[in-house]
Amino acid sequence: MQGEISNYKLHPSGHQYFTLQDQRAQIACVIWRDTIAPLRQPLVDGTQVQVYGTVTVFEAQGKYQLRVEILQPRGLGLLQAKFEALKRKLQAEGLFAPERKRRLPKFPRRIGIVMSPTGAAIRDMLNVLRRRAPWLQILINPVR
Repeated sequence: MQGEISNYKLHPSGHQYFTLQDQRAQIACVIWRDTIAPLRQPLVDGTQVQVYGTVTVFEAQGKYQLRVEILQPRGLGLLQAKFEALKRKLQAEGLFAPERKRRLPKFPRRIGIVMSPTGAAIRDMLNVLRRRAPWLQILINPVR
């Protein structure tokens, strides 16, 4: 399986966790500390890799993950390259200039929530927000 690393985390125990993604899909991956010999260069987000392993179920969350047994770096990934190019373009346009930044208000007057308008999660959020910040204007953008 080949893809690009994102959300890379090196746990204090020595285990490594990341998401392997391409243009169409993603899967959570784990490398147990005693599985792979240390790599010449540490893994970082945006690295293109080829991995071989076993699909397992992380029962605590009910999710599939790939237990990586072999990892071969392939250089900078396409998604990271596109991200870096966009970042350079926006930087050149001055969109990251300090004078363009706005201060965040200490207490916002309006917030937006992007989630399903039905279900327990939105009801819980609205309940808490109405109790803790009754002055807020709440905008809901429904999604499925």
